Amino acid sequence: MSGERLEEHSYGEMPDATPVQQFVLRNNNGMTVKLINYGATITEISVPDKVGNHTNVILGSDTLADYLKRFPSASVIGRHAGRIKDAKFSIDGKEYSVTKNAGPNHLHGGRRNFSKIVWEAKPLPVKKDQVSVQFSYVSVDGEEGFPGELTTTVTYTLTGKNELQIHYKARTDKPTIVNLTNHAYFNLSGDGDYSKHELRINSESYVVAGDRMIPTGKLAPVEGTPMDFRNYSPIGSRAAELTEPTKGYYDHTFVINGSGKELVLAARVRDPYSGRVMEVHTDQPGVQLFTRNKLGYCLETQNFPDSINHPHFPSPIVRPGIAFKSTTVYKFLVE
Repeated sequence: MSGERLEEHSYGEMPDATPVQQFVLRNNNGMTVKLINYGATITEISVPDKVGNHTNVILGSDTLADYLKRFPSASVIGRHAGRIKDAKFSIDGKEYSVTKNAGPNHLHGGRRNFSKIVWEAKPLPVKKDQVSVQFSYVSVDGEEGFPGELTTTVTYTLTGKNELQIHYKARTDKPTIVNLTNHAYFNLSGDGDYSKHELRINSESYVVAGDRMIPTGKLAPVEGTPMDFRNYSPIGSRAAELTEPTKGYYDHTFVINGSGKELVLAARVRDPYSGRVMEVHTDQPGVQLFTRNKLGYCLETQNFPDSINHPHFPSPIVRPGIAFKSTTVYKFLVE
């Protein structure tokens, strides 16, 4: 399949000869998004700067081999993004044990998580102001220890407003837990130092983490701390003030003001040199800021880590007959 606004190409083969495809989405403004069905991964987002020069603003690669080597990638993370304490949780009085892949804890869906599988891909009909590709995957009952057969679809839509919309949907045949996100690393300058990118997060509080980054159950105010991004602040200006275990970098969940069923502005980043701006809109309760990678930073929209083990946190439980649905929008502008 080929066309001006939607193209499909071979991207390579998995070790077992399963083919991997790349999809190129373009809008009428010249913005380009590239996706592969391995991990439902974004490999490129090319957007203009204030003088019209286009640059890829995520960490991506042109080769499948890099992703198979665990290149830092903008893949879908699931079934459950974030940590689960002791890799255990209970639903309706029944305890489940999931993969321990972060010491005694569970992280990001386990060893064979959603970022490591080849999804079914389906290009959707091109519309006047949007172009979309849908990825789907059926996770069998018991995969990585999670209960229920979970059917997940992730639809990427590029709009004429320079928005990349990510629509998540998941259905289960047994009560289970779901927390989906995309692990993209952004850099609005394309490469080099992003520490002077200015960040604003729509948040008054953050999730306090303790040993091994497991939430304590407490939410603390950002005021007076290096987590205060209520007004624009260079991403790297206060990282040195952070304490162990994340001294020098962020790996924190921020509680989004007004989050719920409707989309709200979670974060806004601007690069004063290129003029590029990225807005992050979501209906999820939290956004995870991660800056340990020196080439890019994550703003992952998701539920709180270990939410299943903290009854006062938003529940990640999904039941038969009621689908999990969520949308995140990355909108790109110049100013």
